Amino acid sequence: MHGRTESEGPASADPVLAGLGRAAGGALIFCLPMLMTMEMWQLGFLADRFRLLLLIGLSLPLLLVLSHYSGFERTRGWREDFRDVLIALGLGITVSTLVLLVLAMIGPGMSPNEIIGKVAVQVLPAALGALLGRSQLGDDSVRESEDRASESYGGELVVMAVGALFLGLNVAPTDEIEMLAITMSPWHLLVLVGVSLLAMHGFVFATGFKGGSEIAPETPWWSAFLRFTLVGYGLALAISLYVLWTFGRIDGLGLDATIRAVVVLGFPAAIGAAAARLIL
Repeated sequence: MHGRTESEGPASADPVLAGLGRAAGGALIFCLPMLMTMEMWQLGFLADRFRLLLLIGLSLPLLLVLSHYSGFERTRGWREDFRDVLIALGLGITVSTLVLLVLAMIGPGMSPNEIIGKVAVQVLPAALGALLGRSQLGDDSVRESEDRASESYGGELVVMAVGALFLGLNVAPTDEIEMLAITMSPWHLLVLVGVSLLAMHGFVFATGFKGGSEIAPETPWWSAFLRFTLVGYGLALAISLYVLWTFGRIDGLGLDATIRAVVVLGFPAAIGAAAARLIL
């Protein structure tokens, strides 16, 4: 008969509380760069409320898949995943509100509309961080082995979309995207597309990072390139366009300027998509 060691008691006493603690830590880590960015404070005041709500609503399926693969506690079905997504959103709201209060970015005297807007633009990255808190800040080797075994091609693409969305959200509000889009020549943009594709392919297939996909010796390189890298880059570009539209960064721009901005933002979004498949 095995006795319980002293170190096992606290760890097993309340695993849900420990998971919530890691989730709150993940929310803080992932959203802190945005919480301390002037453009995000301005967007919270100026951004179209319908577009913000639409962004959060359309992101719910991505959060559900992320919870299924890397949620902050073990789940037995999509109902529990949906519950965890709601908890993650709640933690995102709580952490964002507390930090903005401490930074004096919200407080008495501000209109409810301004306060809600400033918190709303932070909710999605904070929720992503909350869901990733368990896999990044805790030991989850058992869950990882189970989910990796059942991971599908569609599931991998969704996870890539989550990574692209996260980095896209961090960069899209900045003025530098528009500045780079104006400054870069068409040749620079073409080179950036090539660098983005090479970086994605290298991250996922040519490195030894944990989670990287392996190519069987008999599989031609172009097969994996088409199925994962090229499709993933297409997702990154589509998400970049949507995020830029959400934040009003392409309002009034012509087709050429819009394409330029999407390609520029597509670079960090593509890196986020590739890195997501390595860490989730």
